[in-house]
Amino acid sequence: MKTIGLLGGMSWESTDLYYQQINKLIQANYGQLHSAQMVIISVNFAEIEKLQHHGLWHEAGEYLKEKAIQLENAGADCILLCTNTMHKVASYIEDSISIPFIHIADATAKAIQQQNIQKIGLLGTAFTMEQDFYKNRIEEVGIQVIIPKAESRKIVHDIIYEELCLGVIKQKSQQKYMEIVEELIALGAEGIILGCTEICMLIGNQQFSVPLFDTTSIHAKSAVDFVIE
Repeated sequence: MKTIGLLGGMSWESTDLYYQQINKLIQANYGQLHSAQMVIISVNFAEIEKLQHHGLWHEAGEYLKEKAIQLENAGADCILLCTNTMHKVASYIEDSISIPFIHIADATAKAIQQQNIQKIGLLGTAFTMEQDFYKNRIEEVGIQVIIPKAESRKIVHDIIYEELCLGVIKQKSQQKYMEIVEELIALGAEGIILGCTEICMLIGNQQFSVPLFDTTSIHAKSAVDFVIE
C-alpha cells in the first residue's frame, strides 16, 4: 500500500479529521482491519499564524518546504498540506519534492466540475477569500468564484481563528455562517466551498438549497484515490 504524507497542525483540529476520514475510506475499500499507511508531521500552528498575520509568506513557505522534504524522506508517496490557507505557499513544496503534491484547490475544482456548477461561493480565512492564490486555481477551470461582502468576510475569518481552530463550536456562530451562505446563494452561488478545513465542523452537516463542498473530505478522498490507483 502507498504511504500518504500529511503536513498538518494548521490546525490540529482539522488534521484529526483528515486522519479519521482517510482511515475510514481505506477500511471501506480494503476491509475491516485495514488502515492507511501514513507519515504525519504536525507543526505548531501558533508559529504559522504569526507568519500569516505579519505577511511573512516566504518564511512560512521555506518552513513548510523543509517539513515536506522530511515527509518524503520518511517514505511518503504523496503529500497533502492539510489546510487551505497555506496553499498560498504550495509552490515552495511542489518545487522541493519529487513525489506528487495533491493540491486541495485542484481536488475541489474537480468535485465542483462533476456537478456542472458554473458559479461557486467561497468561505474561508480572509487570506483565502480575498487573495488570488486559491480563487484563481478554481477559476482556471471555468468556474466563477464569489465571496461574501466585507463585513461577512470578517465574521467568517474571526470565527475560524477564535473558535474553530480551538475546537469551539457555538450555535450563534453556526447561525451566522448559515446566514452568510444564504447571502451567497442569493448572489447566484450554485454551491458553496467550505474553503477552510475547520468549517465542516460548524456547518458541514447543514442542509441548503445548493451543495456544500467540504474541502477536508474532498482532499482526504483524493489521497485515498491516489492509494487505490
